[in-house]
This record gives sequence, C-alpha cells and structure tokens, in this order.
Amino acid sequence: MNLESLREICLALPGVTEDVKWGADLCFLVGGKMFCVTGLEGDTGVSFKVKEEEFEELSVTPAIIPAPYMARNKWVKVQRWDRLTEAEWQHYVAQSYGLVKAKLPKKLIKEIEASQV
Repeated sequence: MNLESLREICLALPGVTEDVKWGADLCFLVGGKMFCVTGLEGDTGVSFKVKEEEFEELSVTPAIIPAPYMARNKWVKVQRWDRLTEAEWQHYVAQSYGLVKAKLPKKLIKEIEASQV
C-alpha cells in the first residue's frame, strides 16, 4: 500500500473530494467532512475514523495509535503502510467514509447517493 493506492481507494467512493490542509496533509472528504488524512511529505502515517468498539483494540496494536487531536472522535493513526493488508485498508477506509457520511445532513446524503447513479 502507498499514497497512490490510498488515493484510488478513497476517490472511488461516491462524493469524495480531496484537499490539502495545514500545508502538507492530504485530506479526503465526504460532504466537506474528513474521513481519511495522510501526509504528503514522507511516511507520516494515515488517520481515519473507526467504530467505537474497535478503537481500543486497534489503539494498542503495534504501529497503530490513537490519532493526535482526533482520538476523542475515535480516530486511529496507522504509522506504517505495511501494517494493514490491502483488504484491511479498503475495509477501514470505506468504514470511515460510511461513519462520517452517516452523520451528514439527510439532504446531503441523498445528493451524494444520487450522484453515483
């Protein structure tokens, strides 16, 4: 897994946009809300939202930590690309997307879903 593979996974999801924030962080958003963040410079890791029941278990896994500034919202940071398999990357990124999308206003969710037809 690498940055280009992560971009492919994220951008394949309906209604996803990307933006660079804080100078060097590539953020993937749905409805204007971040669901996945990684650095553009060097191997800085990847952060995403997880289910509440998964947060504690993943947070104590080697090379996965509570995401700085976002741990209170159940985000983790994977510190190495090789820590997860490609299938796990796809699962967790899609799950993060779904968790964030579910919190959007109903009207915006309908617009996103209509755009994928």
